[in-house]
Amino acid sequence: MCAGVDESLMEQCPTESSKYTGIGATVFFTGLFAAIAAGYALYTVFDSVFPAILFGLIWGLMIFNLDRYIVSGMRKEGKMIKQWGIALPRIILALLISIVIAKPLELKIFEKEVSEELEIMHQEQLRQREELVSGRFDPLKQGIELENERLQAEINALVARRDTLRKIARMEADGTGGTMKRNAGPIYAIKKADADKADAELQELRERNETLMQANRQKLFELDTARNGALSRMNQDLADGLASRIDALGRLTEKSSPIAVANIFIMLLFIAVETAPIFVKLIAHRGPYDHVLKKKEYPFLVDRIETLAKETAGARERVKDIHEADYGYANDRLDTALRSG
Repeated sequence: MCAGVDESLMEQCPTESSKYTGIGATVFFTGLFAAIAAGYALYTVFDSVFPAILFGLIWGLMIFNLDRYIVSGMRKEGKMIKQWGIALPRIILALLISIVIAKPLELKIFEKEVSEELEIMHQEQLRQREELVSGRFDPLKQGIELENERLQAEINALVARRDTLRKIARMEADGTGGTMKRNAGPIYAIKKADADKADAELQELRERNETLMQANRQKLFELDTARNGALSRMNQDLADGLASRIDALGRLTEKSSPIAVANIFIMLLFIAVETAPIFVKLIAHRGPYDHVLKKKEYPFLVDRIETLAKETAGARERVKDIHEADYGYANDRLDTALRSG
């Protein structure tokens, strides 16, 4: 049944049953492999068992039906070159099917290695996204931080000036500096007034700059919050689907020669499985079943030829009285149609 044979005809040639059972089993298992491969591939897409099983079965049945049609549609008749010419499009189609079937199963076979490579790809993506986000927020943060440093430098400079003036006034009072006289006279009062003035200016500047710096720190906090939020949103949609896994497998084959060789052999294995029924039909000798099948179909071929010949003869009879040139044209066209039909 899987090989597409007519069971009533097969009863007339029981010696052919083992050959077509083998062909049918190959077709069946090709469809089974296709269902498993499609189910796994769709599970990585939908992340749900039921849709993966449903669509996997549909895909497997479609591949099974297609392979069955390809095998059952081939006839063992004519020259070998002609048979290969007829089979070539079917072989190309089988190659395409085998590649489609093999890729998801390759991902499953190398699942651990693919997962590790996928994690590396995720880290690379995270690093790229962090660089992208940093490119948006870091210049703003640097500008605000530089502004705070400038404001703090103003405070530090005035603190140093005030401390210097205080030191000068103290040295004037204890006689260790200035006039070198130990007293708190008018010169000390002048120097003390300069220090007090610097201290008042410092308090005013510190109050103003601290307000500005606090506002800048709030801006920095808001920028950090926005930056972390952007990273969090970007990190939630890291690619983990079928395309990403295929990409990871491709990177693995580029990095590791053993994996590349194993990948090629797995592909060749599925190509061999998918094309096996076709090649079996091509290399097999014409057997009893082919003879019985030809005998069964031959009356339909004879009827078709007979019908075409009668219709052509009738057409010749109808146009025999027309002009000679027109009759010659019609006769040539009828001959062409008869040969091609």
